[in-house]
Amino acid sequence: MVKVLVVDDSLVFAELLRKRLSEFNEITVVGTASDPYQARDKILELEPDVMTLDFEMPRMDGIRFLKKLLPQYPLPVIMITSLEEKVREAPSAGAAGAHVKPDVSEPERVSAFINAVASDIIRLGPKNAASAHPGVTHSELPVSRRSEPAQNMPIPSGNTVDIVALGASTGGTDALEVVVKKLPKNCPPVIITQHMPPVFTKMYAERLNRSSALAVFEAADGMRLKKGMCVIAAGGFHMELRKDARGYYISSHEGEKVSGHCPSVDVMFTSVAECAGKHSVAALLTGMGADGAKGLLKIRRAGGYTIGQNKETCVVYGMPMEAYKMGAVCEEAPIENISGIIMKRITNSERN
Repeated sequence: MVKVLVVDDSLVFAELLRKRLSEFNEITVVGTASDPYQARDKILELEPDVMTLDFEMPRMDGIRFLKKLLPQYPLPVIMITSLEEKVREAPSAGAAGAHVKPDVSEPERVSAFINAVASDIIRLGPKNAASAHPGVTHSELPVSRRSEPAQNMPIPSGNTVDIVALGASTGGTDALEVVVKKLPKNCPPVIITQHMPPVFTKMYAERLNRSSALAVFEAADGMRLKKGMCVIAAGGFHMELRKDARGYYISSHEGEKVSGHCPSVDVMFTSVAECAGKHSVAALLTGMGADGAKGLLKIRRAGGYTIGQNKETCVVYGMPMEAYKMGAVCEEAPIENISGIIMKRITNSERN
C-alpha cells in the first residue's frame, strides 16, 4: 500500500481526492492538510510515501513549501493546480509530477484526472514487484510466457511488419515512453491509443517527441503514415487505421464510447486487424479494465504478432491480463523488453 497525504485548501477537492484515491487497492490516504504548516506536522506524524500538493494555498504557496521541504525531507510530491501554465513550474521545484484540476462538474475529466494522479502515486510509492518478490530484481523475474491460442489461430510467420500498434491506460504514459524511446527512426509507423482527455494528448505527444527518435504527433483525420512516425489518438476521438492505394492513413473521429472509452484501444486494434492483419505487431500495456483485449485477439486471429505487458511491471494488471486470459497474447513480457521484441519481429521480417 502507498501511503498518501493530500494537501489542498479546498475542503471539497481534498475530500474528492481522499475518497476517489482510496478506491484504488494499492493506495491508502492517511490524512489531509489545508496548508503547508499543517502538512509539515502531518508529514512528521503520518510518514506518507507520497504527497499531493496544491499550488495555490494560504500562508505559503505550494512551490515555496516544496523548495523548503525537499532539502530536509525528500518526499515524492505530485503538484495539483487549477492553472495549466503552473504545471511547467513543477519540475524545477522538484515535483515528481503535476496535474491540472478538472471541473468537478465533469465526471469524465474527473475520472481521467484521478486515474492519472493514482498512476503517479503507485509509480512513486514502494515497488509492488520488489515487495512481491523479496530479494528478486526485475531481470530475475519470469521474462515471458505465452497464452494458449484459440482454435484455428494462425501462427505468425516472417511477414513484413507495416504497422506497430500500442494500447494503454493507467500507468501507460510512463510505460509507453519506455517502449517508444527505444524504437529507431526507421521503425514502421507506430500508432498509440492511451486513455487520456483532450488537450493532454497533444502535450503528451510533445513529451514523447522530445524523448524519442520518432516524430510523434497527435492524430488528425486523414494523416498519412510513414516510417519513423508515431501517432497518438486525440483525447475524445477514436483513432482507426485505414488503407488505400497510396498506403496507410489515420481516421480520427468522434463517437460513442467503446469498451468504456473514447478513444478506445479496441477500436484501434480492430482496425489494425482489418487493415494490416498479419503485417502488424501490437502490444497491450498496463491499464484497468478490459479495453483492447478483444481487439488484440482479432489481431492475433488475423496473423499479427501480439504482446502483453507482464503483471510484475504493470501499474495495474487489468487490460493485458484480460487479453492473456482469452488467448490474445502471443508473448507476455516485462515492459523493458517489449521494444526489443517488436524490433526482433521487424528485423526477422525484413530478412525473409
